[in-house]
Amino acid sequence: MINKKELLKILKNKKLDSYSEEILSQLSLVVKKTLNEKIKEIKNKKRVIANDDAKQHIPATKVFSDADIETFPSWVRNDIQNTQIVGRSLKVLQTSNGKKYHTNNKLNDLSGGEWTFFLNSVINTRYPTTGEESFAHHIRKAHPSPKPPQLMQEIIQFFTKEGELVLDYFMGVGGTLLGASMCNRKAIGIDLSKEFINLYKEANEFLGLKEQVTIKADSINFLKNNSLEKNYIKKEDVSLILIDPPYGDMMSREKTGEAVKKNGNVSSTPFTELKEDLGNMPWKEFLNTFTGSVKNSMKLLKKQGHVVVFIKDLQPKDGETNLLHCDIIKSLHNLNGLNYLGTKIWADQGVNLYPYGYPFSYVSNQIHQYIMIFKKG
Repeated sequence: MINKKELLKILKNKKLDSYSEEILSQLSLVVKKTLNEKIKEIKNKKRVIANDDAKQHIPATKVFSDADIETFPSWVRNDIQNTQIVGRSLKVLQTSNGKKYHTNNKLNDLSGGEWTFFLNSVINTRYPTTGEESFAHHIRKAHPSPKPPQLMQEIIQFFTKEGELVLDYFMGVGGTLLGASMCNRKAIGIDLSKEFINLYKEANEFLGLKEQVTIKADSINFLKNNSLEKNYIKKEDVSLILIDPPYGDMMSREKTGEAVKKNGNVSSTPFTELKEDLGNMPWKEFLNTFTGSVKNSMKLLKKQGHVVVFIKDLQPKDGETNLLHCDIIKSLHNLNGLNYLGTKIWADQGVNLYPYGYPFSYVSNQIHQYIMIFKKG
């Protein structure tokens, strides 16, 4: 299954031919695992198809009016002439490629299979940082912690329908806004830094996407003063608030350990030098300020809308556990009718590993971040 001759040619060009057996062995394991997973998936698909074949099928156009069809996702509408209603409930639509959509789905435009895939509590990724698939990473990397547009797109697609509005009031270089444009959603982004907003616009132009609304402002006061409501959107107009706030003063601290060895200096890398930047606040001050911002944003979020928050824990230190995500959950749960639904863990396999603590003590390489999900009741 693996062309050994081609592999050896590639490794020789990279001067890694002495590792050929080790690499070939690892590739064989990966291929075998992937093949077994695919076989299992196909067997399950065949079982579902056989089960569906036993149910009644009615052409969708015989049951649903043109007005009804206009409410369906674009992938269903575009194949409506070949779409069948499966089963007695008359609620399940199946397109010609086998994808299913339930007409009671008021949350998103996903098929049942896509919905199930998103429910995995752990997301493992290794997004490219060069080339077309990097989505302008060469521009976005000027930010200390740019979120991948591909990841933001997946989150947006689960919690919204096409054409709905997403708000990110810590937009940085616009990972959320790019993700929204990639799946035909509207978005508004706010940031303190004009530089970061300009980098978003540069990346967006490079990718040829529709530019979203951006606002240079202190989002904390902007929300507190109802400036969005006065000038940009109506009450309860937002379907999803997707935010990746600064994690307190994590980035504004001097570097230690492996970071010093690698870069040769201890200088901090704050998001901005501004006093009002949450990234320059001690954790307790940050938590109070951040909680206030979410409270003030609730009037903009529609009923049954969602708030999704990224956060990363600090290393335990001086007797403190530094479980920042737990603090966020406790602070936001039951805030103005907001309910905590659960957490996804994003494991970024592209992060470099370092021998922290070697050879004296265990110190974790924290390649993961927490994605906490809340719903407005």
